[in-house]
Amino acid sequence: MSSPIVAIVGRPNVGKSTLFNRIIRQKKAIVDSESGITRDRHYAHTDWRGKPFTLIDTGGYLVHFKDDIDRGIRFQVEEAIDEADLILLVTDVRSGITTTDKIMSDMLLNSKKPAISVVNKVDSIRFESEVGAFISLGLGNPFPVSALQGRFVGDLLDEIMDNLPDNGGGDPDDASISIAIVGRPNVGKSSIVNALLGENKMIVTDIPGTTRDSVDSMVKRNGKTYCLIDTAGLRKKRKVHENIEYYSTIRTLRSLDRCQVVVIIVDVREGIQHQDMKIIEMAINAKRGILIVLNKWDLIEKDYKTYVTMEKEVKEKLKNSDFIEVISTSALTKQRIYKVLDLCSKVYDEWHKDIETSRLNAALQKWISRNHPPSDKGKQVSIKYCTQTSAAPPVFAFFANRPEGISDTYRKYLSNKLRESFGFAGIPITLQFKKK
Repeated sequence: MSSPIVAIVGRPNVGKSTLFNRIIRQKKAIVDSESGITRDRHYAHTDWRGKPFTLIDTGGYLVHFKDDIDRGIRFQVEEAIDEADLILLVTDVRSGITTTDKIMSDMLLNSKKPAISVVNKVDSIRFESEVGAFISLGLGNPFPVSALQGRFVGDLLDEIMDNLPDNGGGDPDDASISIAIVGRPNVGKSSIVNALLGENKMIVTDIPGTTRDSVDSMVKRNGKTYCLIDTAGLRKKRKVHENIEYYSTIRTLRSLDRCQVVVIIVDVREGIQHQDMKIIEMAINAKRGILIVLNKWDLIEKDYKTYVTMEKEVKEKLKNSDFIEVISTSALTKQRIYKVLDLCSKVYDEWHKDIETSRLNAALQKWISRNHPPSDKGKQVSIKYCTQTSAAPPVFAFFANRPEGISDTYRKYLSNKLRESFGFAGIPITLQFKKK
């Protein structure tokens, strides 16, 4: 299910970034009294009352702009309004309603998008009597908050939950395996999809960034149905200028929410780049099955050792993420192209794998007997038992007398043993340690 998107908009210096940080419960956006600090857009996944959503912090909207940067910020605010499922218009109780506030409220009313009027900087009871005036913006009863102090932010979040849709977009067929095709621009994502479909459904050019939005296509193989989600290329952050590229990134994040398996396309001539590692990190954080496809295999010189050498180099770059499956392909010649779907099916099965508690604990006793947990501050650490608490994605709970004393090295040891004994190829697994 795709997480709905909530966009925070407003004129400069009303506290949008402070509210963003307060809602996501961390200091991710830069906050400063100088207007115009937020130029690169910020986004974060968060939740309230158990319901996840994606929050976007936008730059201050200007009616009149001085340069291309101001123009770009305004464009992105307008794009955020178009992309979001719910908009928060933030105003400042101390400066009252301005012309820009009114222009923005009219813009939201014309967009027909659900919107909430949020009156910020209500830091004490003496400002509450002034909030009522903001009803003239036409967005319903205004919500007073103090983003800096956290006053009434919980009430605002309750209102957000009551106004969010169940999801931010359509879901693929429940019977299909949904696969997000992601990667840097111009690595051949759409060419891979076209090769799998056997038709030129996607626009394929040599110009990076042709695909602006996520597109779904269905394909069948060996009695299984696959939903292919072709996404816009993820660019390095410094290349995401004040334009629609940023929102292509947001749509790609939505695709990660919707899929079960992430196929990361890499140009084999360039190898794994820094931005590829960022994409892999996003996929791991989303707890999805992961497959790396080394595309354009037909364009390199090779012998019988080439693939083994290339796979070893990829695994070395992945380091702690070397559980990820790797395959080489050529979208042009269709070499091993259908093997991609077979591996996605395998990863999908691993993602859903559920290990019986009795088997887990029999294996755990062997692991402990071979390598007992080191003592913590002179006190013995004893792991009593473990159980798999969920699948898709897999989560394992280990119960111990001193869970806080289990070192990172020993946690890695247990993770490796889980994989050695039960597989989970291509799957990020989560280990939790609890008090027994």
